[in-house]
Amino acid sequence: MKLVGIAGSIEDKSYNRMLLKFIATHFSDMVDVELLDIQDVPMFNQSDDQTEGDAVQYLKHKIEAADGVIIATPEHNHTITAALKSVIEWLSFKIHPMAGKPVMIVGASYYDQGSSRAQLNLRQILESPGVDAVVMPGNEFLLGDVKEAFDDQNNLKDARTVGFLKETLGKFTKFVKVINSMNTKDDADDWQSEDLQATGEVPTTIKGLDMHAADWVDQATSKTNAVTGNTYVRLDCGVLTVDQLNYFLNSMPMELTFVDANNQFLYYNHQTDAKNMSASRQPAQVGNPIGDCHPKRAVPHVKQAVHVLRTGKTSLFKLPVPSDGSKCDMHYYQAMRDAEGNYQGVNEFVLDILPIVKYYLGLTGQTLAPDPNAKTDAVSGASAKTATEKPDEVAGASANTDNAPAVDSVAGASADTNATPDVDTVSGASADPEPTEKPDEVSGASSNS
Repeated sequence: MKLVGIAGSIEDKSYNRMLLKFIATHFSDMVDVELLDIQDVPMFNQSDDQTEGDAVQYLKHKIEAADGVIIATPEHNHTITAALKSVIEWLSFKIHPMAGKPVMIVGASYYDQGSSRAQLNLRQILESPGVDAVVMPGNEFLLGDVKEAFDDQNNLKDARTVGFLKETLGKFTKFVKVINSMNTKDDADDWQSEDLQATGEVPTTIKGLDMHAADWVDQATSKTNAVTGNTYVRLDCGVLTVDQLNYFLNSMPMELTFVDANNQFLYYNHQTDAKNMSASRQPAQVGNPIGDCHPKRAVPHVKQAVHVLRTGKTSLFKLPVPSDGSKCDMHYYQAMRDAEGNYQGVNEFVLDILPIVKYYLGLTGQTLAPDPNAKTDAVSGASAKTATEKPDEVAGASANTDNAPAVDSVAGASADTNATPDVDTVSGASADPEPTEKPDEVSGASSNS
């Protein structure tokens, strides 16, 4: 379980920070606690909005990514510190990362009461409208006479105190699970919240630009002073110029697309004109929200596809796209995550695997032959359609009905053979099947054998 700990003090030597460090190290087998400092957070001033500042945004993202929060508060004149109050003001002004977040309050004080009045004050603040945290009731941990409570290694001396703290922390982990399960939408409906219009933002969002501008790349380059040409870029395992990166990516034997965590289409390797691509794209589309890069009927399925990647239900799925037999395009959708596992978007790569299959057959002297006992599509492995087929529970692809055409769960390609469907402008998968052929609703692979 991932928790963040916030000490409500900016003192160089803080016993409350020491208490959080003890929790993080001594109970590391129970929880993973990351300590967040508040020293750099400016005092709250509505006239000088710092909501988008690095210090406030850092706390926001860390809190949102955590399962729960532990706040250790000292007591100043029967209340919490001005510094902690200021932090909570920022986190409830225009942003609300604490809303619905399970919180445990602990505190250390020089005196016997162990910050009890400050804890009561903090509880009232956290439960106020605009903050809306869910504070664990009861189970107060009040560490009094704190100057004598720690040994030279900053460990709590009293075994009973450690035992009570462990018991309280154990109850909080159960509380976190209950609250987060209540906050989680039903999986069947959760995908609907996926915002394909990119109306939100992520730390790398370039603000103030029209996403639909045909020259979005030029505008974004100008606004960010993005490096170009022979400027060197340090990568994980190398140093390349921007030109070299372009050479490298454009030479890939596949079509690559980058969609960020805000569902904004940011890049594709421009190998050739759109008419020659398996997944047709235009330079003017870069910068668009991906909701505008698909037919409207496909949007629900795109939401489902992105959502299962975002939530970690899968990290990669493959989509074979039917063709006339001259090629076999595979669309791979890969969730991108940073070193800490945070979702950063989707990498789609499209590859015609038929030349690879032919090369392998030529190399080994083998040939493809139909398997009379096969129950699946020989190319894609997708199940052939039966009268009892159920909807795909992950992709949510509709089962075939009498009143609606089946829809390819990602590309949105219509299986209605009496209509001329649109072409998915991101994946480029043609929705026009052969007159006697109906795509498998999950994989889009032909069930015609």
